[in-house]
Amino acid sequence: MTEFGGWNMPVYYSSIVDEHHAVRNHVGIFDISHMGQIEVSGPAANGWLNRILSNNVDRLAIGQGQYTFLLNDRGGVIDDLIVYRRHDNQFFLVVNAAKIEEDFVWMQKSLSGGVSVLNCSSLFAAIAIQGPRSAELMADLGELPTRNHIRDLKIAECSTMIARTGYTGEDGFELFFPGGLAPFIWNKLLDLGKPLGVRPCGLGSRDTLRIEVCYPLNGSDLSPDRTPLEAGLGSFVDLKKGEFIGREALCAQKKAGVRQRLSALRATEKSPPFRPHYPLFAGGERIGELTSGTQSPTLGVGIGLGYLDAEFARPGQKLEIEIRGRKYAADVEKKPLYKKSI
Repeated sequence: MTEFGGWNMPVYYSSIVDEHHAVRNHVGIFDISHMGQIEVSGPAANGWLNRILSNNVDRLAIGQGQYTFLLNDRGGVIDDLIVYRRHDNQFFLVVNAAKIEEDFVWMQKSLSGGVSVLNCSSLFAAIAIQGPRSAELMADLGELPTRNHIRDLKIAECSTMIARTGYTGEDGFELFFPGGLAPFIWNKLLDLGKPLGVRPCGLGSRDTLRIEVCYPLNGSDLSPDRTPLEAGLGSFVDLKKGEFIGREALCAQKKAGVRQRLSALRATEKSPPFRPHYPLFAGGERIGELTSGTQSPTLGVGIGLGYLDAEFARPGQKLEIEIRGRKYAADVEKKPLYKKSI
């Protein structure tokens, strides 16, 4: 167990590697009750969200979600989150655990008429079901949502919101329901999933899975000093939709070009596991550092993410990673590092 975002969280239940392979090959479930939930509603909710978030909520149909950012005035990332349109003027935001209060305060400061914002994080528990057999596990519950959509279903008569998203690179679902039902639903899913090889999974495998597919972690790969453009996530920023917080800084950065980029790295020789803050070198010159790193259970080598000077950030670039005083060879790779065979 370890402290994470103010919660006591499992690093693993059996082993990180076993849980990782369960998600890649079968199905795993994660307790994600630490994540925050914020409801935004009112006749002006759509326009207000477009002024405080980077993506364009006008594109959302009812029941659809999108990945987006809450930015500061410099275009730096306060938080990355998913916003779902539940009804015409009602939205459901899923935010990072360590950022719940900060996000809510930031929203309250920016609040305008015709908008209501409710932090309902204490009311919800949440479970993620991830893996190629996740839809089989959920099949008897009713009609499942399509990718990046959310709908209401029941689990043993318990009202549940089910979204089809995830943080592993596999097909999967996230369930949101009243907190008191968490032990019952958790055990129900474990029981239903036994024939499918289900495993409960902790933070360790969540990290190895998300690094393999190059999903960023807020506080490590994303921060108030880094913009979505530097992180290679410009597709989740709509600079044409009109004014929003951080837009001016992002427009200037796009015009000038970013100085550093978040890049995917893969060892080309046997090495110790990659870890955050290991320095990166090219031609003897320090050009950046790792922000995330691990030993990939799927690929069998050290992998990581790190910000590199733009001239060194192209796939195929040869560089070195310093680990405990010794340098190991690695390549910059095209994202994602893990690619599904189908």
